[in-house]
Amino acid sequence: MSNVFNDTPVPRYFQLADLFRQRIARGEWPEKHRLPTLEALAAEFSVARVTVRQAIEVLSREGLVSPQQGRGTFVSGVPRSERFISVVTTLDELARQFIDTQPTIINMDEGVNSPPLKPNEGTPAAQYTYMRRVHVRDDRAYCVIGLYLDERIFRLAPDDFRAKTVIPMLHEMQDSQGVHIESAHQVLTIGTADLEIAQMLKVPVGSPVAEVRRIFLDAQGTVIYLANVTYRGDAIRIEMDLKP
Repeated sequence: MSNVFNDTPVPRYFQLADLFRQRIARGEWPEKHRLPTLEALAAEFSVARVTVRQAIEVLSREGLVSPQQGRGTFVSGVPRSERFISVVTTLDELARQFIDTQPTIINMDEGVNSPPLKPNEGTPAAQYTYMRRVHVRDDRAYCVIGLYLDERIFRLAPDDFRAKTVIPMLHEMQDSQGVHIESAHQVLTIGTADLEIAQMLKVPVGSPVAEVRRIFLDAQGTVIYLANVTYRGDAIRIEMDLKP
């Protein structure tokens, strides 16, 4: 087999473990299936036996395979396949996605004068509150978010904004307490996890991630919310209708 490994900081055994994981997920190696021998896998992927052994140890810790002395290694589970974050196109749908999320604040800065706006993204408010947070669902970190919230809105419910996810709160406050979202826009790109993001999301360095830049404007074109969000790749799904 030709070299299938990426030239990245991700260790080769981690990349090999991911290849094995995908074979299990696709059903090529169904439950109770006995994996090929270390020698056969080492020959197939042109790696050392120790690399195959390390990859199998990774899957064993995840409960996906079970090495049995004198018998071989057998598939004992399947990877988690639920992708609970979908790319949506309405504020209602977006707010619903975050209802069951527990945010953990990493750092916070009140009274920030200017967020990193690009040309034509909107007019900045006088001041913002900046929060960097990790979002967790079912004890699993699935995204890192750095957000700027108009200070005037933050001051309406500072304790709630510190403890809860921001978008559902903005949705609830829509057209009340002086909060109005006139337009919203987001851009999604595919990237890879750097060291800091990998540590926060508990994924290998270089793992695929989805990066979303999300902006809400009020009726005057003022940016009341700006967020840069990084989702782990195995938590997000893109589904769309195509015009015939």
